[in-house]
Amino acid sequence: MLDHLISMLVAWIVAVITAAGYAGVVFFMAIESACIPLPSEVIMPFAGYLVSVGQLNLVSVATAGALGCNVGSTLAYFVAAYGGRKAIEKWGPYFLVRPVEIDRAERFFARYGAVTVFAGRLLPVIRTFIAFPAGLARMPMTKFQIYTFLGSWPWCFALAYVGSVLGNRWQSNPTFREVFHRFDAAVVVLVAAAFAWFVWSRWREPDRPKP
Repeated sequence: MLDHLISMLVAWIVAVITAAGYAGVVFFMAIESACIPLPSEVIMPFAGYLVSVGQLNLVSVATAGALGCNVGSTLAYFVAAYGGRKAIEKWGPYFLVRPVEIDRAERFFARYGAVTVFAGRLLPVIRTFIAFPAGLARMPMTKFQIYTFLGSWPWCFALAYVGSVLGNRWQSNPTFREVFHRFDAAVVVLVAAAFAWFVWSRWREPDRPKP
């Protein structure tokens, strides 16, 4: 049942990005950066595949992804700034946000300061939640927006680049084309498996207390 629902969700993501292009990338990366579990490791490589077939441009895809990160991170920032830690703890579990992840992001921010908004966007897991401690600390908004964009762009570019390279190789390899008559179908299967693991790991992995 879960696999079926995830497959439907992934098919929807693929369809939206295929139809909406850059706007679809902005939309889904905004959701991801607002701490809703749509991992960028799923979204950006498929956008990169569309680069490989000439539908999108690599630099523009990375820029769209980074802009989406700014939109979603701003929402998370305001939740923390005006709702405080209680709001995060109350609503976080509904979006698979675990307290241990918020604790990790807070410690990272407390140790390195505002620059962690830039550096944290380059780190898996932490990048998704770094807006929360920035909001709690009321980091200046202009600096927050600049650091978020500059940190998100390389991440989005790298993932999209991987997708574009794999897309080019897929199309040039006749063996792969014989196995899958249509590449989109293969993408849905692979992305569904990745997304299923992502959700399962967050449901099953227990929280660990802070040291």
